[in-house]
Amino acid sequence: MSAPAPSELAFVPFVSVDNMMKLVHHIGIEKMLSGIADYVEEDFRRWELFDKTPRVASHSKEGVIELMPTSDGETYGFKYVNGHPKNTKEGLQTVTAFGLLADVYTGYPVLVTEMTVLTALRTAATSAVVAKYLAPKDAHTMAMIGNGAQSEFQALAMKEICGIKTLRLYDVDPKATEKLMRNLEGRGLTLQSCKSAEEAALGAQIITTCTADKQNATVLSDNMVGTGVHINAIGGDCPGKTELASGILARSDVFVEYPPQTRIEGEIQQMPEDFPVTEIWKVITGQAEGRKDERQITLFDGVGFATEDFSALRYVRDQLKGTGLYHDLDMLADPDDPRDLFGMVMRAEPESGDAA
Repeated sequence: MSAPAPSELAFVPFVSVDNMMKLVHHIGIEKMLSGIADYVEEDFRRWELFDKTPRVASHSKEGVIELMPTSDGETYGFKYVNGHPKNTKEGLQTVTAFGLLADVYTGYPVLVTEMTVLTALRTAATSAVVAKYLAPKDAHTMAMIGNGAQSEFQALAMKEICGIKTLRLYDVDPKATEKLMRNLEGRGLTLQSCKSAEEAALGAQIITTCTADKQNATVLSDNMVGTGVHINAIGGDCPGKTELASGILARSDVFVEYPPQTRIEGEIQQMPEDFPVTEIWKVITGQAEGRKDERQITLFDGVGFATEDFSALRYVRDQLKGTGLYHDLDMLADPDDPRDLFGMVMRAEPESGDAA
């Protein structure tokens, strides 16, 4: 790697929430989901290059705060993210996040961005990438159980990448389903509101579970799941939080991102430590088999992994040029003499009469 020019190091581009939303509209949400999915898939193909560690988590009775770092040897990235289900009752988001990319050669940051919106996009894109490899051929109907902040993104990614045409919807809060149907009106999907999770699962080739409560719940019981479906279980993201009956796991071929993390946070935390799983990168690279036959139940136990955030950050970095949808942050100390940081600070002393 060659050293970047000093002028390239002066400021760090920052993408605010406002500019991220503008970027979504500038690109188009379906096109952006598809673009992020391409980057996610590309990085799964490069899986063995990455530093990998379970996310660093700080748990409390209210929720969890996590750091998710990784590097491919040239670029380093991390995401800060929280998960506080109780927040919605206080008018706050369950999940908020921000992320950073840095140049490994210099250690200097090259991008800082909000990741609350971006995490929703990358989670949906990852679900669709996995479903592309595991869902039944010509799947057209998805049950969306849990119609909160992630649901519209999941629906549009599955439509754009996997060809889903019909959504069967259920949430314990009918207002959440009404919100989803209102938001997705006119976007080319047939929307069906259901009275129970069991009803929503009827006739669906893909079942997505995405609920927020931090508890060992049974959103799907064993008798709700027939043969031949693909389950996209993405609600699990911390110890003590699950959505599926263990009997479903026992009948399924389970696919995960990074087993050491998923065994702590995913659906398989319910199962013995030696419960067999397949890493999804191996399916994508042809090193392991995905869907084998029409009766197989495939289950993606998706908890979100740092490489997916890295992919989304790379995508945003590559789309920014020429858009103006960022602010330059003055966050890198840049003395004329790199050894004279103190001198730079002293020369910045306000002149007499300047406001303190």
